[in-house]
Order: sequence, then structure tokens, then C-alpha cells
Amino acid sequence: MRAKSASMAFVVLLAGASVPLLMTSEAEAARSQPQANSSQKQQSNHRPAAAAASSKHSASKPAAPARRQAVASQQSRGGISCVPYARMVTGMDISGNAYAWWGNAAGSYARGKMPEPGSVLAFRSSGGMRSGHVAVVSRVVSRREVLIDHANWEGPGIRKGTVMRGVSVIDASDNNDWSVVRVQVGHSAGSYGREYPTYGFIYNRRPGHMLASTTVNGGEQLEELAEAPSPHAVEHMNLTLETLGGNASR
Repeated sequence: MRAKSASMAFVVLLAGASVPLLMTSEAEAARSQPQANSSQKQQSNHRPAAAAASSKHSASKPAAPARRQAVASQQSRGGISCVPYARMVTGMDISGNAYAWWGNAAGSYARGKMPEPGSVLAFRSSGGMRSGHVAVVSRVVSRREVLIDHANWEGPGIRKGTVMRGVSVIDASDNNDWSVVRVQVGHSAGSYGREYPTYGFIYNRRPGHMLASTTVNGGEQLEELAEAPSPHAVEHMNLTLETLGGNASR
């Protein structure tokens, strides 16, 4: 009986000791589980952030081609400069930049100091216009005013490369020889910009043929006596009106 009692006491003692051991193991497992859950939460919190950053980065990638496309389309709408426009309108075969037209026209086209319809007003190189400028006279209003059609003349509300028609130009020279002119500013009638030096007018005919002038309705009207302008002038004018009509401001 004593042996059995001792054995039973030993078993009870072991059982009692195992209970705290089990409780301790369960407590440690319970303590470790929140840490695991916390680390999982942190990992889960980091993953969406990385995914968000990745999606944000991928969403920003198409912006570069969009900018390139905008620049390309802007360049394609650059318009036309004064030299090719004057060639298209008049049919004159004169090479070089605008400031060189006066000298390059010598021997091939008549030149002078009086305006006439269809002639080209040649501007000298000056100040902010180092390449010079050329404009086609569309109408002679008076001895000191003409209307011109030209391109690539910037101003208020006028972007670079735009074709402008019916622009007023006045003679600002002391000797009334059109050696200095002022050009209408933007679309404002009666408002003129600074003075520009010019060479004169290049006529669309061979040298040696003169014009006579008459007065009609208070204005000076020029009439040709010797030879009509180049037969290609009208053709080029019609072509220009068709191809550049969409870009014209007037």
C-alpha cells in the first residue's frame, strides 16, 4: 500500500508539474502569435505601398511620349516664312534670305522706289530683324500708303509663321522715297510700329520696262505700259490662296 501510495503521489506530482508547463507553453505561444500577426500586418502594409508606388510609376511613363508628340505637332504647325510665301504669291525666282533679295534680283527683275501691285517690298537687315523681310504689295492706297500680304511677321495676337493679308504700310521717309516704312501693328488699324529701313520695290518684270501712274478716287493707281507681270503670278496667287487660306488671319 505504501508503494502504491508513493507511486500515485509521484504520478500526481508529475501531473501537477506538467500543468504549469503546458500553461507556460500556451502563454509563450500566445505572446509570440501577436508578434507574428504584427509582422504580417507590417508586411501587408508595405506591400500595397510598394504596389501603389509601382502603379504610380507605371502610370507616369506615357507622359514622356505625350510631351514629344505635343512638340512635334507644334513644330508641324510652324507656318511659313516670308521668303517662300513671297515666291509662291509672285512666282519670282529669287534666291537667298530676305535681305539678299534686292541684290539678287539685279539683272533679272526691275527695281525702283515707287510701289505697284504685285511688287515685293524688300526690307533691309536691321535690329531684331537681321534676316530682313519681304512683303508683297497687294494694293496701292496712296502715295504714302500701301497694303501688303506677308508671312512670319509677329505681333499682338499673331503667332510666328502666320500669313497676314491687307496689312497697312506707310512711307516714313523724309524724301518720300519709301526708304523707311512703318508697318501696322497686329490687327489694329491706324496703329503702327517702329521704323524699318528698306531697299525699295522689286517688280515682277524684266528690267527696262516702266509704269505710268494715274489718280483714281483720290488715290494713286499705277498702270503698266510696256509689259504685263509674269503670267505665272496669277497662278501662284491662286495656289497660295488655296493652300494657305487656312493659316491666314485675314
